[in-house]
Amino acid sequence: MKKLAFGIDIGGINTAFGLVDLEGNIAAESKISTKAYPKFSDYPKYVEALGVAMQSLLKEVKDEVELVGIGIGAPNANYYCGIIDRPVNLWKYTGEEESQDELNRVFDLVKDLGEYFPNVPIYITNDANAATIGEMVYGAAKGMKDFFMITLGTGVGSGFVSNGEMIYGHDGFAGEFGHVTVERNGRMCGCGKKGCLEAYASAIGIKRTAFELMASMPDASPLRDISYNELDSAMLSEAADKGDPIALEAFRLTGQRLGYAIADAAVITSPEAVFIFGGLAKAGEKLFKHIRYYMEEAILVTYKNKIKILPSGLQDKNVAILGGAALVWQKI
Repeated sequence: MKKLAFGIDIGGINTAFGLVDLEGNIAAESKISTKAYPKFSDYPKYVEALGVAMQSLLKEVKDEVELVGIGIGAPNANYYCGIIDRPVNLWKYTGEEESQDELNRVFDLVKDLGEYFPNVPIYITNDANAATIGEMVYGAAKGMKDFFMITLGTGVGSGFVSNGEMIYGHDGFAGEFGHVTVERNGRMCGCGKKGCLEAYASAIGIKRTAFELMASMPDASPLRDISYNELDSAMLSEAADKGDPIALEAFRLTGQRLGYAIADAAVITSPEAVFIFGGLAKAGEKLFKHIRYYMEEAILVTYKNKIKILPSGLQDKNVAILGGAALVWQKI
C-alpha cells in the first residue's frame, strides 16, 4: 500500500493541493479557486469545495493508498491551534469599512477540514514556514540545522530554523520577516503598517520602486510605456538583462533593503545560510549580488563572510505542495 500525504497551499488566487510520498514525488495534484471566496466571504462553502476536491483527487490515484496526514501552508496560520488568524494577504486591511468583528475573524481550518477526513492527522503552519520545511526535507537545506528562508512573492514571507527545529514562538506567529520596519513612516503595507520590508522587497514592492525611479530618473526606458497594472517582476528582470538603468537600479535598491534586513536578522539566529525563494528570486544574480554586498556591508564583523545567500533548491518544483506534505512527513 502506497503511503501518501496531502500538501496544501492556500494562496490569494488559488488553493493548490497534491498527494506526495516520502521522497517528494507528487502522485497527483489539483487546485480550486481561493479568490472565488474573497475575504473567505463564504468560508463553509470554501471548506466544502476543498474537502470534496481532495476526496476526488484521492480517488483518482490508481494505487491503493494510505493517507498518512494532511499538511497545510496558509497566511497567518497558527501551528499550535490550527487556525488561520486574519490573513494579511488573503484579507487586505483598509482600516475603513471593515467592522471590528470582521477584523477579528479567525478560521478553524484544521477542525473544519477534519470533518472530511476523520482520523487523519492535519497540521497547519504559515505558508513560508511550510516552504522552509520543504527546503529542509526535500531541498538544498537538507542536513542544515541553522538557516532561514525568505519567500519573495506577492508578499515577503520567512521561516527560521534553529538547531534543526522551526521557530514558532510562544503563540505560533514567529518569523514575520516581511513585516519588520525598514523605513519608519515609509510606504503603506497591506498589513496596515508603514515601512514594512514587504512594501519594498516583494514583487509588488519592486514594482513600486520602479515607478518611483521613473519619476525621479531622467533616463529613457521602455518601462515608461508599461502601465502599473501590467508591469511585473519578470518584465523588470528582462529589462535589467538589456541594461535598462531603471530596472538595474530597482534591483539594486531591493537587494539593499533585503541585505540590510538580513544582516539584522542574522545576529539573532546566526544562520549557516539564507535561502531566497519565489518569483522575484528568479532574477538570480541581478538581485543576489546586491543582497550579498549590502548584507556584508551592514553585518557585525563576527558574522562577516560566514553566511551563504543561496537560491532555493526547490525553485523549479511545486514547493507549495511539497512544503505542506513535508510538514506531515517531518511529524511522522
